[in-house]
Amino acid sequence: MGSDFSKNSKREGPAARHRLSHGFLSIAHRLGHSAVFSRPGGPDGRPLVPKLLLPPEDSSETLGAATISAFLPEFPQRKCPGRDHFQVLGFIAKGSCGPILKVKDVFKEKTYAVKVLPKSEVLKHRALQQSKEEVIIQRQLKHPFIHNLQDCWQTQRHLFIMCDYCGAGDLYTYWLLRSRFGEDEVRLFAAELGSALGFLHDLGIMHRDVKMENILLSDRGHLRLSDFGLSRRLKRGGRAFTICGTIQYMAPEVLSGGPYNHAADWWSLGVMLFSLVTGEFPVVAEADHRTMLNKVRDFPYVLPETFSSALILLLTELLCKSPANRLRNLECFKMQAFFRGTSFDSLILQKTPVEVILELRTHPDWAAKARRGLSLDYFDNFDCDQILHSPTTPTELSPALANVDLRPATEQTCKA
Repeated sequence: MGSDFSKNSKREGPAARHRLSHGFLSIAHRLGHSAVFSRPGGPDGRPLVPKLLLPPEDSSETLGAATISAFLPEFPQRKCPGRDHFQVLGFIAKGSCGPILKVKDVFKEKTYAVKVLPKSEVLKHRALQQSKEEVIIQRQLKHPFIHNLQDCWQTQRHLFIMCDYCGAGDLYTYWLLRSRFGEDEVRLFAAELGSALGFLHDLGIMHRDVKMENILLSDRGHLRLSDFGLSRRLKRGGRAFTICGTIQYMAPEVLSGGPYNHAADWWSLGVMLFSLVTGEFPVVAEADHRTMLNKVRDFPYVLPETFSSALILLLTELLCKSPANRLRNLECFKMQAFFRGTSFDSLILQKTPVEVILELRTHPDWAAKARRGLSLDYFDNFDCDQILHSPTTPTELSPALANVDLRPATEQTCKA
């Protein structure tokens, strides 16, 4: 991967290094780095890991009215804007059901990210309720540190989810470039993401996939929590049991199959902050949740003594293996000594650009780190003209996909 972010990665090959960096079990929306484990699994009792899917061409089969109505009313039914309205600028990422496109609204002169979900794939993955939940949740969310939903609609064969476009990429890219961040930088990241989680949890929403890849960045370097494809609304006192998320970020109660609640998101935040300051994940990813659970239960989560006592205390509280004793709400989070003198007011937090992000954005390796081995081969079977009435050629791909590594797909693991 280029950056020396894991002691273990020094001794292993490229595929292993990628696993160490952010987990490799796949079935979600941002290039397959999240997982939903269903039980029972395979013959050995382990969860089944589905293959990554290429975005399929539009099926010639006509979906019946009953199938179309099954997706309503969450996705209003209308024609997709024509090429005089929407211009496809390129691919941003590949999800389990379809691509995420970079699209320009010609009338508004604004650029958006549009997730395209073929209904046939949504039904095949039994993700109908999940797709509905994603837009129901995102419609409620207007927060400075959350990626905003702008629109959603459906045509006869596809669902579309349109969000703001964040051209600065995700936090994971900058972590690869920097390897580790200083405490002052992490303090700002923690305050912004903690504010977003507190807002979500007040609405009864669990994100369930907090990780660096799902933290997009604004042009000024501030955080935007994204990808609500695994999120769930939970009533007061409610519990969840689905083993889902990205395996290196999963709380022990999630790995064990529940019950769990919003406290699991704070554990994931703790894993992320630990990785940002140390330059490596606390626990190496495993291929199944049972093995991962044993490692997570045994790992001490001890930080170097060179870190401040306030930071060590914060991470100890977040990475408490008992959810009942874990730091799990925004008010207690704000009171941590690590944040002494820090304002959680969003206007104040965003007042100053994040210099480290702006500097790294100009790094000569930024584009290579951002695409992380993504190959054009993944989009050979996708016809943009059939979906958004605009042809796409390699010269029209977004900057992050320019001069991509065209190694065989079997040699690569991809991420936006």
